[in-house]
Amino acid sequence: MIAFVSGPVAALAPDTAVVEVGGIGMAVQCTPGTLAALRVGQQARLATSLVVREDSLTLYGFADDDERQTFELLQTASGVGPRLAQAMLAVHSPDALRQAFASADEKALTAVPGIGKKGAQKLLLELKDRLGKPVGSATAAPAPAASGWRDQLHAALVGLGYAPREADEAVATVAPKAEAVVAEGGTPQVGQLLRAALQTLNRAR
Repeated sequence: MIAFVSGPVAALAPDTAVVEVGGIGMAVQCTPGTLAALRVGQQARLATSLVVREDSLTLYGFADDDERQTFELLQTASGVGPRLAQAMLAVHSPDALRQAFASADEKALTAVPGIGKKGAQKLLLELKDRLGKPVGSATAAPAPAASGWRDQLHAALVGLGYAPREADEAVATVAPKAEAVVAEGGTPQVGQLLRAALQTLNRAR
């Protein structure tokens, strides 16, 4: 198993980072929050989980070991593959997920694309005692964003399976919130904006 990769970031895409390790470019699938903290040319260290399939080897990357462990625990539930587990971490931090399962919060789970009411109920039954107790504040996955938060958020929504038009509308909906943060001299958090955008999209469906 590849536990982590460390090296300069060679390239970034909406759902992938390429990290140079010993002269080899390792493509790592990451959540929008993790990608938002990376910069091309800068050093990065990502905790990783290798998913082996008959026709593919896919490396998933995370900001820390807690995210990786949560990613792997989520997949112990029936019907949860790496894509859905990563989508859950794109919307919620590990501790927010622990809080959701501890409090049987269906609404938090249905905010994730691909999880409906019945799916959320099933996951709550299967994973309630596997993730452990929350250890800190239950917030959306934190992600420091540069001035290009619009592009990062739009790419994240498209990467989660929404149509570009839907992503445009969701970005426009949360824009006032982000602009208010900028006006106060702060930096919009892509993870928090993503959660808000997903909630607007779920209400529209």
